[in-house]
Amino acid sequence: MTTYKNFSVETDADGIALVTWDMPDRSMNVFTEEVMDELDKITDQVTADDKVKGVVVTSGKDSFSGGADLTMLQRMLKLFNEENARDHDAAIKMLFEGAGRMSWLFRKIETCGKPWVSAINGTCMGGAFELSLACHGRVAADGDKVKMGLPEVKVGLFPGAGGTQRVPRLADPQSALQMLTTGSSLSPKKAKGMNLIHEIVEPARLVDAAKDMIKGGLKPVQPWDEKGFRLPGGPVYSAAGANLWPPAIAILRRETQNNYPAAAAILKCVYEGLLVPVDTALRIEQRYFTEILQTTEAAMMIRSLFISLQELNKGARRPDGVEPTKFKKIGVLGAGFMGAGIAYVTAKAGIPVVLLDRDMPSAEKGRDHSAGLMDGLIKKGRASAEDKEKLLSLITPTDDYGQLDGCDLVVEAVFEDSEIKKGVTEKSEAVLKPSATFASNTSTIPITGLAKNSKRPKNFIGIHFFSPVDRMMLVEIILGKKTGDKALAVAIDYVRAIKKTPIVVNDTRGFYVNRCVLRYMSEAYQMLIEGVPAPMIENAAKMAGMPVGPLALTDETAIDLAQKIMKQTIRDLGEKAVDQEQFALINTMVDKHGRHGRKNGKGFYDYPAKPAKKHLWPGLKELYPQKAPEDVDVEVLKQRFLVTIALEAARVMGEGIVTDPREADVGSILAFGFAPYTGGALSYIDGMGTAEFVKLAKALQKKYGAQFKAPKLLLDMAAKGESFYERFDPYAGKVKEAA
Repeated sequence: MTTYKNFSVETDADGIALVTWDMPDRSMNVFTEEVMDELDKITDQVTADDKVKGVVVTSGKDSFSGGADLTMLQRMLKLFNEENARDHDAAIKMLFEGAGRMSWLFRKIETCGKPWVSAINGTCMGGAFELSLACHGRVAADGDKVKMGLPEVKVGLFPGAGGTQRVPRLADPQSALQMLTTGSSLSPKKAKGMNLIHEIVEPARLVDAAKDMIKGGLKPVQPWDEKGFRLPGGPVYSAAGANLWPPAIAILRRETQNNYPAAAAILKCVYEGLLVPVDTALRIEQRYFTEILQTTEAAMMIRSLFISLQELNKGARRPDGVEPTKFKKIGVLGAGFMGAGIAYVTAKAGIPVVLLDRDMPSAEKGRDHSAGLMDGLIKKGRASAEDKEKLLSLITPTDDYGQLDGCDLVVEAVFEDSEIKKGVTEKSEAVLKPSATFASNTSTIPITGLAKNSKRPKNFIGIHFFSPVDRMMLVEIILGKKTGDKALAVAIDYVRAIKKTPIVVNDTRGFYVNRCVLRYMSEAYQMLIEGVPAPMIENAAKMAGMPVGPLALTDETAIDLAQKIMKQTIRDLGEKAVDQEQFALINTMVDKHGRHGRKNGKGFYDYPAKPAKKHLWPGLKELYPQKAPEDVDVEVLKQRFLVTIALEAARVMGEGIVTDPREADVGSILAFGFAPYTGGALSYIDGMGTAEFVKLAKALQKKYGAQFKAPKLLLDMAAKGESFYERFDPYAGKVKEAA
């Protein structure tokens, strides 16, 4: 047996070398420079050893591997930028060679003359699946936790270690393109159906089955290296190719609006690569990968959607020195849509939950919500009847506050009314142990004010969920003026326990996310008033990268809620706090036309009975004189949406409401889908350059109004040439003061 730091190699009596990947300092195997160096040496070792007849590669962990360590790519890009400042050609050469390192290592394995089999025992993603595809045989264990895929496109990259060439040489081209451009993961059954793996076996038999493939005479030659190899979907230049490629390009444009360079590069790699032999194809892939690595989109998406997201999920903002909480029981006050959703995600995490409402029928109706969600999962084959029973057994519906005794945390999700919230806080605290944390799920009322109802404000915190709770991955944790470290630690522990991403926000009206969302909607109202046709507003927002148009989003949250928020803002801050023309538009919609949004079947859209689809209300054209479409610049509409949200995110940072740019970026993407290709609201500014962004904001302010006025912080940063990640360095000892 030969032992490396990250691998062990053991050759059995049949001459089969078992290579077990088990990194000592990681919970999951990932490709690093060291791992590639070792795998290279192992390849040489087994190739040179006449006793070795074949190789099985597997993992010593419960997952196979998560793929490449993206911090390695970040280091490579940092070196590239430093070298690029000195010698552009040398920098490109260095990046090209670095980009191809993994690809040519896998090609070496594939052409070494001895059969390799990948024994996939768990999650096998990205570079690890590309390694498996370079093996001559692939066996996967049967089980729900076994997933394979090439998800790189989700972080602004693409499978650059042979994935764009091997997948379409194994699977039919349509399925291959769909898998590569969406980054979707595959179950063993789906992977076998696509011809990407050869066998599915019981987990206990995995390594034996892999060895059996070699004993059975597995050829150490890939299909595409055999003479006379034919592509599964036929040649690119064929009738089948003519039916595939034009629609594929059109679908990509429809789905990405040309905002994702990596997705377009996948199509180019596959199209061009399938016209040439595989070695030339891998070189083409390497060139595109080198190009994509240099894009702003890749840098920003890797940072926000991989590194920052992981750091926040691991509790980057959790205070030091506070013992982790193991939750024995959690209380949820209010069994309406939000409360029922919170109870469901809590029980799904295996935590007993008391769901309290004013009477038993209301509380039981809240538990029925969980039953309905589980029925949906059962129907899709993602849960069993036993899973449903187990989850429901963890939810105790009640109308008795006494049942809250023993709860570590209570989450209040009652009606948005300060008096009602005051009553439930007092009744709960009468029962709760002194150390328990009390959290409010309010979306509009400042936490510091609500904490005045508590006898222990240091244990009082905001935990703001988004609707629908079961699907939305972000949770805002709001600190009141007196909230203590223990309450913050408990809140972060809870959000992590239910497998959501926490961001920490200081107290303000609308917190962080809603302030940004309201700007997005407000800009759409402004466009309607200017006479921009409603379809152009919705389409421009989607073209800018937003998942839902602002008018559709207003309908989902309710137009009458927008009216209530405006009225409350006027009561609290005076008439100047709300744009009077926009207020008039919302009042017209609600009071004159009775259009409240999706909930009453009519808002900015009409909602006919299924199967008919929703469509924009024709009456919108009558509200304001309409501009001719050719007189509206779609590029400017796109800029207005992104810039107004980014400015609000900058204001929030300047006010010290959010103090960590990672949270502003990740929060903007997870909560309302801020154009993911930008890396988030602050990365949009950083990616453009602060001075360039301020120049754009000033041009928009001149033409469209004060909502585009850059705050003092941004002007100061532009003058100094600073980015948000320099000014508010999340890794520094402490965050520098905002101007």
